[in-house]
Amino acid sequence: MNDRVNPDITTSRTIFKPRRLALLGTVAALGVAVLAASPGASPLGIASFIAPAQAAESAATPPGFGDLVARVKPAVISVRVKIDQDNDKSAMLQQNRMDSDEDSPFDQFSRQFGSRGPGGMNGMPRQRHQMVTGEGSGFFISADGYAVTNNHVVDHAESVQVTMDDGTSYTAKVVGTDPKTDLALIKVDGKKDFPFVKFSDQKPRIGDWVVAVGNPFGLGGTVTAGIVSASGRDIGNGPYDDFIQIDAPINKGNSGGPAFDMNGNVIGVNTAIFSPSGGSVGIGFDIPATTAKLVVAQLKDKGAVTRGWLGVQVQPVTSEIADSLGLKEARGAIVDNPQDNSPAAKAGIEAGDVVTAVNGTAIKDSRDLARTIATLAPGTSVKLDVFHKGASKTVTLALGELPNERQAQGNGKADEGKAQPGNGTPRLGLSLAPAGDVQGAGQKGVVVTEVDPRGPAAQRGIQTGDVILNVGGKPVANVGDVRSELAQAKSSGKSSVLLQVKSADATRFVAVPLA
Repeated sequence: MNDRVNPDITTSRTIFKPRRLALLGTVAALGVAVLAASPGASPLGIASFIAPAQAAESAATPPGFGDLVARVKPAVISVRVKIDQDNDKSAMLQQNRMDSDEDSPFDQFSRQFGSRGPGGMNGMPRQRHQMVTGEGSGFFISADGYAVTNNHVVDHAESVQVTMDDGTSYTAKVVGTDPKTDLALIKVDGKKDFPFVKFSDQKPRIGDWVVAVGNPFGLGGTVTAGIVSASGRDIGNGPYDDFIQIDAPINKGNSGGPAFDMNGNVIGVNTAIFSPSGGSVGIGFDIPATTAKLVVAQLKDKGAVTRGWLGVQVQPVTSEIADSLGLKEARGAIVDNPQDNSPAAKAGIEAGDVVTAVNGTAIKDSRDLARTIATLAPGTSVKLDVFHKGASKTVTLALGELPNERQAQGNGKADEGKAQPGNGTPRLGLSLAPAGDVQGAGQKGVVVTEVDPRGPAAQRGIQTGDVILNVGGKPVANVGDVRSELAQAKSSGKSSVLLQVKSADATRFVAVPLA
């Protein structure tokens, strides 16, 4: 995505087509002529006919946003940052990642659409110690100068300056940032009477009006309007994605600005756009007010955000996984691998368990579980409803604190060796060998040594070198174990069997149809 301001922006215009306007005028004149020619028609009759139509048209015109904008616009600020090129490497990589693959539609999702000026953020050559500048948006949330913006707007900033709607500028300091939600809290000192706005306490409905105010392309105080298009959007930004989608036009520089409801409350923080062209196409994404309130409160109190931690890798429950486990509904989060000494492991949660509710609230999928746990503080006692080996149970545990970095470990390369399940069992399209024979003594499971590309396992992404740890919830150590569990699944009337598979980077569950 090119972050340079378009030099033609001030000269762009819409070309109206006179021919179409003329056609509309002709139709209107024809209507008047017909009325005048009608028996008993008179100028008074024409006026009395047109007046109700004009009144109806006036009544159908929606009210403007002028009163709302006059109330909230003074609280919206333009945020300008200076970044030393020597401290700018990671920010530059984030800023320009959308420019690296023009052919990928998914890569057009961009958090980093704060407008960065020439001098490095647009890929131009830079000289040593040159300062680059960036522009975004923000809004005051308190009279004493606390303001919200995006993390990527102020990330690596050497200095932050905010400009109010009346042109007054102030120096701001960064109180705290949260890269996981792309939120930041900044503070302007020296005054106690800044205009401010509040977060909404209600979730917006799809179809509700929304007004965005911000600093697109450095044009501060810009107002656009639209509707809430969707909610709960996952754009692949992280495990806590829960974006509100709006169609109010937002562009580079709108980052960190507010989206208002008709009561003047902030329903979301503008943070991403889908833009194959680099400009607004009417698909923008906002961090919900509910998320922003929780994050901002922690940033204000502690300067950082701490989140609850279960210590499990999870994935969604598909219909095939639900069938293989005997679940009535395809919902919840299936545990791939509890981490050693984690709260979940200490509470007895095992691989293959399905978390269906937290504190009595149903869990839709793995993303829902991650978001729910992340909103709870470390040390919080929670009750998890868990489907464990065909039965439901409730587990109570105390959440840990989410570590900054934690990576899954796995090892799965196999040497040659073959063993085929017998003809009396369902066919998966795999050749297998005991992991201990292939990878050395002490290794658990069976190694996939060959995959039939037309078989059901290949269609589910199982590859040579993967290690199958259990089948149908039962650990397997050799081909006979696999054959036995497949036969058991088929005799139980199941149409698919659940495999726990360890690959090079993670452990996951795969539901494979029984052919």
